[in-house]
Amino acid sequence: MSATKTGNSTTGGRLSGRNIAVLVAAVVLVIAVAALNLIHVPKVILRPGPVTNTLGEKSGKPVIEVKGAKTYPTTGTLDFTTVSMAGGPRYPVSVLEWLKAKYLDSDAEIYPEEMWFPKGITSKQVEQQSTAEMTNSQQTAEVVAMRAAGVTVPETVRVVQLQKGAAAEGKLKTKDVLVEVNGHKVRTLKSVSTAMAKVKAGATVPVTVQRAGKTVHLKVPTSAGDGGDAVFGIAISPAYKFPYDVKVNAGDVGGPSAGTMFTLAIYDKLTPGSLTGGHKVAGTGTMSEDGSVGPIGGIKQKMIGAKKAGAKFFLAPDSDCNEAKGHEPDGLTVIKVDNLKGALSALKQIRSGKTSGFPSCG
Repeated sequence: MSATKTGNSTTGGRLSGRNIAVLVAAVVLVIAVAALNLIHVPKVILRPGPVTNTLGEKSGKPVIEVKGAKTYPTTGTLDFTTVSMAGGPRYPVSVLEWLKAKYLDSDAEIYPEEMWFPKGITSKQVEQQSTAEMTNSQQTAEVVAMRAAGVTVPETVRVVQLQKGAAAEGKLKTKDVLVEVNGHKVRTLKSVSTAMAKVKAGATVPVTVQRAGKTVHLKVPTSAGDGGDAVFGIAISPAYKFPYDVKVNAGDVGGPSAGTMFTLAIYDKLTPGSLTGGHKVAGTGTMSEDGSVGPIGGIKQKMIGAKKAGAKFFLAPDSDCNEAKGHEPDGLTVIKVDNLKGALSALKQIRSGKTSGFPSCG
């Protein structure tokens, strides 16, 4: 019996020319999509990341836990915001992901990779740097919050590195604890810069250190730094003696940008009353030992994430205002802050019921 023909198809098990064309097109499409996923582009894509309430819990554990000190109940939220980043050696961006971000995702921003990652950096180096920044951020938050709450936190400052060809080479050594510089007692990092403020580049400075348990008096030469100021050519780092044990459970988050919100949360727990007055507040910003709030990356995405998480107020670093201006989500009051004092002042106004008139980026 012969095969029965209907139009261009056959029932004899053979594909028609039209079906072959469709099959070929499908195969080509699959190959093209696979290729777009395999081919990478030197771009970084930023999107709003997860938002975490520092006053709440994460994975069943308090985000901020203080042991050994009297703590007080808190209300509302102090959310730290994050950015979801694709790009760099850990998460290279495919052509397909770039196309989706460029044409289909209004919340995404695309940057050249070199703006975020130095050439030649490895994924391991990126991870180590991010982890170290988060650790330092948490430690600084503890110090600043405790001192703001009236708690004494003893500090020593030690030499951790000498630059190659440093003026202080042969005089200062790594692990030296700075006791006195140019006649000024060294109690904090800032006290070192204060002591060196009036020293002229090239001058020799009297320095007293603790070295291997002994007090050593030195005359240390200086050289001109990048700005022409007098420097020893060393890297110094603080070491703190904390009276309380503070644990931060931030989850799988790196970088220093949660420092301000960690500081506020710890301070809130150590002081009577609620900082927020029950309001939902989010924010971002690094925190320095002197209480200053520093710039971060991805302010636009963080504001979007805060709004989606239900925040009504957002604390933004003054230094990021140029990027934030004009991109504030509707219904989110963005308040610029440049130090802890300013952040606490803004929160005082929020809990009093004030909803406008804050320092803004506008």
